[in-house]
Amino acid sequence: MNQFQLKNKYAIATAIAVLFHSVGLIGILYVDQIYFAQLTPYNLLLMFGLLIWTQSNKNIYFYLFIFTCAGVGIAAEIVGVNTGFLFGDYKYGGVLGLKILSVPLLIGINWFVIIFCCGIFVHTFLVKIINKIAVEKKEPPMLLKSLSVIIDGATLAVFFDWLMEPVAVKLGYWQWINGEIPFFNYVSWFIISIILLSVFQHSKFSKHNKFAVNLLLIQLMFFLLLRTFN
Repeated sequence: MNQFQLKNKYAIATAIAVLFHSVGLIGILYVDQIYFAQLTPYNLLLMFGLLIWTQSNKNIYFYLFIFTCAGVGIAAEIVGVNTGFLFGDYKYGGVLGLKILSVPLLIGINWFVIIFCCGIFVHTFLVKIINKIAVEKKEPPMLLKSLSVIIDGATLAVFFDWLMEPVAVKLGYWQWINGEIPFFNYVSWFIISIILLSVFQHSKFSKHNKFAVNLLLIQLMFFLLLRTFN
């Protein structure tokens, strides 16, 4: 695939993401919150499909990373929902669809989307800065590069979860039993994100996907506006 075709894919995918998130935002805020919230699974699946479509040089490692994120994410959520050990006392509503052991299967895809987008975002921006430092110091900062992607990516993932939490509760994605989000929810998010981003960093697939960067920014703005005005 040449650069022109890749740029076209990024532009098309970004336009679709902006359109669907804008419609969802307007629908939730001004039309029918319950109806538009129920469309969340379709939007999530569409964004998942666009990420795969825009990923260049897809190989077995890329697909293994998808399954790893989904598997670890669902397993962690099953433990969390049924024991309260990892995230606190919470339960999922019916908005996100089919469940296994009280956890929607789509949560696995959601984990992949968040981790992948955060990893690509940090890799795209911080690695450029690190490479510039490497040129000046004439040293390949491999360890610094890996730690930046893993630690900063995990921090970004936790920030995304923090931003999303009150919106998700209002839209019926899940509910906290006592109405409070425990601090160790974010600690667990950080630890699990570090594990998955370590796999991301050391998996041999392309870490260049401009749409993933755009999608993260779109979703951050989406949840920020809903958190502010809903």
